[in-house]
Amino acid sequence: MFDAVRNNKRVAQVVLALISITFAFWGVESYLNDRATAGEVASVGGTKITMGEFQRALREQQDRMRAQSDQPIDSSTFQSPLFKRAVLDNTINQRVLALYAAESGLAVPDELLRQTIAGIPAFQEDGQFSMERYERAVRSQGMTVQGFQERLRADLANQQVIDAVSGGVIVPTSVASRFLETQLEERTVHMVQFNAEDYEQKVSVDEAELKAYYDENISEFSVPARLKAAYVVLTPEAIKAQISISDEELQAAYDARKAALEVPEERKASHILIEVPAGASDEQVAAAKARAQGLLDKLKADPASFAALAKAESDDPGSKSDGGNLGFFGRGAMLPEFEDAVFSAKAPGLIPEIVKTEFGFHVIQLDEIRAASTPGFADSKDRIRDELVEEAAGRRFAEVAEQFANMVYEQPDSLAPVAESFGLEIKTTSEWIVADDTKVGDFESAALVKALFSDDVFNDKHNTDAIDLGDNRLIAARVAEEEPAHQRSFDEAKTEIEKLVRTRKAAALAVQEGEEKLAKLQAGDAVELDWGADFTIQRGVPSLPPILMQPIFAADAQKLPAYTGVAMSGAGYALFRVDAVKAAEVTKDDERIKAIQEQYGQMLGNQDLRAFLNALRSKYDVKINAAALAEGES
Repeated sequence: MFDAVRNNKRVAQVVLALISITFAFWGVESYLNDRATAGEVASVGGTKITMGEFQRALREQQDRMRAQSDQPIDSSTFQSPLFKRAVLDNTINQRVLALYAAESGLAVPDELLRQTIAGIPAFQEDGQFSMERYERAVRSQGMTVQGFQERLRADLANQQVIDAVSGGVIVPTSVASRFLETQLEERTVHMVQFNAEDYEQKVSVDEAELKAYYDENISEFSVPARLKAAYVVLTPEAIKAQISISDEELQAAYDARKAALEVPEERKASHILIEVPAGASDEQVAAAKARAQGLLDKLKADPASFAALAKAESDDPGSKSDGGNLGFFGRGAMLPEFEDAVFSAKAPGLIPEIVKTEFGFHVIQLDEIRAASTPGFADSKDRIRDELVEEAAGRRFAEVAEQFANMVYEQPDSLAPVAESFGLEIKTTSEWIVADDTKVGDFESAALVKALFSDDVFNDKHNTDAIDLGDNRLIAARVAEEEPAHQRSFDEAKTEIEKLVRTRKAAALAVQEGEEKLAKLQAGDAVELDWGADFTIQRGVPSLPPILMQPIFAADAQKLPAYTGVAMSGAGYALFRVDAVKAAEVTKDDERIKAIQEQYGQMLGNQDLRAFLNALRSKYDVKINAAALAEGES
């Protein structure tokens, strides 16, 4: 409960990225039209989506994807026409929603806008909104504060439309309950497998069969070109290693930052909360106040009993078990009334008056005062050095990146010069790389693999160009070892082909026998089989591969035992005997029903939103300038 006191207000947690519609592919080919003006990528209801807006949307989506991914994203992903078309579709969807919101008279009050901005974590410092961080973050995105606010206001209006369309789906309890019962159904099963390998000795193959298979599937025996690559990676660490900071620069930076290094005063306090519920009557408020005053009077007589009394009497579950201890906190961390009482005390001890906040009445004890302090130069210089190196590396990256790119291009016959110049290690991949791979060593980059297989690099043995890996990292590579593409001859592949053909024929025999046994069992004939031990599976828990789960739960269980089977591609046949079916009993208050309703409702809501957006796109006459889009994709 007292976490709410620490946070000062209950504010919505809003991601810094501007609110946007679900990023999805909308299939807009039917809207393609070259009639739009050359300077625009699309028009929506008579309004333009300019190339500048489109490029900004591309950058923002790239930033969001990089921020949400645990792994580096190959920069070639962002160059694909499919990615760019999806970004444009998302931009169009936002535009049609904005037009509809304006037409419907939807408005976002200034107070809601302020609360939303104040609740964005990236704009906060120590849990409180910071105007300085807000302005800095907005400027870093190349926007003005006014421009950001107008965009956010429009997005909030769009969100009202989205919530109205997709948020009102109600899934009946009966539907969710039936679905849950189906997923919880259990079946007890025996299984017999007819494995292809058990039939291999029963089949024979001849040279003609093998040659026919080779001729019909010759592409299976082509070996693609492959290579091992040598590569170097320019990283921020490599740039930092080339930067030195003098003691004079450190001292000057310390003097300039001394005020910012100051650690403000903090105080440690404990409290006993007597809660006053929302909407409490005057009598309830008076009773709570009297109870708090009584506890304060007891503590005035015996201050040492504070922790024990807090454990016994406090209504704050977050601190009562620790004797009311709230730890150290600075200004701005607590509600104003609570904070003023703690920071106005001259010395540790019991606060002589009870304090009223929106949560109730507090009995407070100031435990310790930690005075404001400023770390000395010796304690700060390592941190300042790191900051200065980081700043200098950021400034130098563009310059160094250009030098790196020029060197690998101008000296294409070796990576040694660039490695020596920048203090980099030349590494070589241990695994073979083929043209449809996407990794070189530990780095994901389809663009680099493509460059390695280009004629200039693969055949002429030149360096690749410098490839951007994102996060201020560049990579360049060359072929260290290669094998050209070639076709394996029949004789080279003969042993492999024989195994393939023999296994295929053996699998066919296994399937044939399994189907014969199933037909007899379903006809009521006695069939001697080694069924083995039984096992129980649940429909909603895929404990077997889907190809096996499906026939088991599709089997008619009106009469038991029930028999079913399935051919397993190239592996044989699986035969099942269903001996028992246990239906699930789901009560109306089962918590899982609510979760299913929410998930199913969200799915239906997304479908409704998609249909609504498609209708709006027709209403507002969407036209895409194919020529301008192609230019933006180049």
